Amino acid sequence: MTATQSLGPAGAMATDGSTRVRKSQIADDKAMLRAAAELTRDINVARPAIYWPDMILSALVGYGALAGAILATDTWVAVAFGLLSFMALYRALLFIHEITHLHRNALPGFRTAWNMLVGIPMLTPSLMYEQVHTLHHSRMRYGTPEDPEYLPLALMKPWSLPLFILVALLAPVGLLIRWGVLAPLGLIFPAVRKFTWERASSLSINPDFRRRPPENDEQRRWFAWQQIGASIWALFLISTPFWLGWKPLLVAMAIASAVATFNQLRTLVAHLWENDGEAMTVTAQYLDSVNVPTFIAGLWAPVGLRYHALHHLLPSLPYHSLHTAHHRIAAHLGVESTYQGAVHKGMWPLVWRIGRSTMGRRG
Repeated sequence: MTATQSLGPAGAMATDGSTRVRKSQIADDKAMLRAAAELTRDINVARPAIYWPDMILSALVGYGALAGAILATDTWVAVAFGLLSFMALYRALLFIHEITHLHRNALPGFRTAWNMLVGIPMLTPSLMYEQVHTLHHSRMRYGTPEDPEYLPLALMKPWSLPLFILVALLAPVGLLIRWGVLAPLGLIFPAVRKFTWERASSLSINPDFRRRPPENDEQRRWFAWQQIGASIWALFLISTPFWLGWKPLLVAMAIASAVATFNQLRTLVAHLWENDGEAMTVTAQYLDSVNVPTFIAGLWAPVGLRYHALHHLLPSLPYHSLHTAHHRIAAHLGVESTYQGAVHKGMWPLVWRIGRSTMGRRG
């Protein structure tokens, strides 16, 4: 057995009965880190010819299919349009992850265009991820109580997993309240504004996370126009039942709920969630994350997110380069390398692994 095969929660047992190593005790594999950097230097530039058409086409197909779902009179036609809209908007929305890692000069205008076309219409502007997601990649914060995107789910009680997924069903309602109710009230009441910024302005899963104020005037201006746009759009959506009837809003919210729930399920299998709160090396972070290099994984984890572990090794590598990078690194290091320790077969084996870990923690 290799060292990577016996990694897991502190004090837990591997499938062969051996004691697993605490993730926080894993040392860096410097050969792997060096190979990952050297083998990808020629593919680390974001390509506008891929980003722009992919994002725009995904959004247009998503909105077109949404209109079809609203206007269809046949139930099965409406369902078919709804599924297409869900898949396309899910892909379009996940570009928020790329935007967070893009250098500000990499793709001029892309952030603004995405916010206008996807972020604000879906009430998820990029401010909800910018200056937040990078904390998840911090060497000293990943997997600790200061990580906004980490919960030790594999070490929690069994009921935590279904709750983690089901809470996403209410995301569209929460976003309407956040932008259509709390944002206007925040203009009048400073306490509401402070609470909303700290507790309801980030795509985080850590309930203890409190967002800090913007760091400078440029950030404040950038975030302000997104907030204004999202608030105006939310108020418009809230008004639609009075002059369009309930169907358009309910269909849109159902599709948005499906997107949020499926993204939560993807999040559930993006990591193994086995860290006990201590700081980890980059290699340990990699091994606590997941690569699923299959075609089908590209559907439930699009825009490069099927290589989430590799992304933690190379956060700035564009999504369109991850597949090539994975095969280069895997071939170079071999099947017995540490790199293979983060490669998994699919979503359901990962769900089963995490669920089985929680089943031993009843009471």
